[in-house]
Amino acid sequence: MKRDKIKQILTDLTEKEVLICAWVRTNRAQAQFGFLNVNDGSTLPNLQVVYDAKLENFQEISKFRVGVSVQIKGRVVLTPNMKQPLEVHADEIIMLGDCPETYPIQPKRHTREFLRDNAHLRARTNLFNAVFRIRSVAAMAVHSYFQERGYVYVHTPLITCADCEGSDQMFKITTLDVNNLPYTEDGKVDFSKDLFGKQAFITGSGQLHGETFAMAFGDIYTFGPTFRTENSNTKTHANEFWMIEPEMAFCDLEGLMDIEEEMLKYVCKYVLDRCPDEINFCDQFVEKGLKQKITDLLNSSFVRISHHDVIDLLKKAPVKWEFLPSYDDDIAKEHEKYITDYFHGPVFIKDWPKDIKAYYMKVNPDNKTVAAVDLVVPQAGELMGGSQREEKLDVLLKRMEEMGVEKDGIDWYLDTRRYGGCVHSGFGMGFERLIMYLTGIENIRDVIPYPRTPKNVQY
Repeated sequence: MKRDKIKQILTDLTEKEVLICAWVRTNRAQAQFGFLNVNDGSTLPNLQVVYDAKLENFQEISKFRVGVSVQIKGRVVLTPNMKQPLEVHADEIIMLGDCPETYPIQPKRHTREFLRDNAHLRARTNLFNAVFRIRSVAAMAVHSYFQERGYVYVHTPLITCADCEGSDQMFKITTLDVNNLPYTEDGKVDFSKDLFGKQAFITGSGQLHGETFAMAFGDIYTFGPTFRTENSNTKTHANEFWMIEPEMAFCDLEGLMDIEEEMLKYVCKYVLDRCPDEINFCDQFVEKGLKQKITDLLNSSFVRISHHDVIDLLKKAPVKWEFLPSYDDDIAKEHEKYITDYFHGPVFIKDWPKDIKAYYMKVNPDNKTVAAVDLVVPQAGELMGGSQREEKLDVLLKRMEEMGVEKDGIDWYLDTRRYGGCVHSGFGMGFERLIMYLTGIENIRDVIPYPRTPKNVQY
């Protein structure tokens, strides 16, 4: 007999014989009967199973502890006048795996810090069951959006010699014996003796490689893990995280913003439609008004405003800022919050000062700003960052020289401008930031299965 999944049982609402394999969440035993609440991981709601003294192992079942895995044969009985729409009346219950009293995940409220210390077990709680199911569905939504529009999914390398984010922010990898390093005559580490014959990094971005494929396929995207060495202990930073990075040929900054808005709305609606139980749970227990926040985003038109005009607004605001707004600098979290509150929704901030942005961004005609854009959203702040790329080789080389970027290691990247270059654009979105927005979770450590942060590499 094939195993029946609880999600399908709760969806079908049909009286029938079923075979269930699941874990016990609660066990309420009485003299002649009892109730098991069980969950098999297929859906957030538990299934109530009724057992009685007719079962030959009734006394044994009545002592099953939380966490025990069981196999249940029984009949679905509809209960329209009760709290739950149906229950299963058991004909047979067999223990598959015992669970001792020391099991950490008991049916009570646990702090997120405690669950972080038990990351290998926390997916068994309602909160993290909801969070990681939303993460799964959102990942599928990302792929669906791009695949439906003809984008090519590119697996850019995790090991790279391309210095996109600055080597100080990238992990270095080596097969050399760090306790007995070879040195050149000038006292530097001799990477010619390393596996790749040169210094190599773990990627901080797939953008440069992605651009090369955009020059062949037109529209591409990458979606995979990236790594940064930033020694930051904030709630929004991690050293290993996932990034979505599309690159589009024949696309300028305005077209880029169109795509960012369309994609974000697509993913949000996809998750709302497919995770109603999980969204409702997060709305009730994580962030009150979460569902309305996402619905408001779907119904809004994203404002587009220049960095200069944002600073004008901030300077006129009747607010005492911790960080004074400047026409030459980035904007702070407090500024992002004010701007999204001011416009009552998501805001594209575009045309940033060129001196604080990367060398590959398109220099605007004013020669002071670049065609870069950040999307800031209510509560979460910055969610996406992108730009029109500089397509002119001479301008790009000049920018690299101004910013001290070595061209020797990325000469292959410059070929995208030498051979049939064109206007093109791309953006990056931290996947965990998106999940934080969709769940209301405030700490990035709680939307990654096994977070990697400074001084933390457990599991």
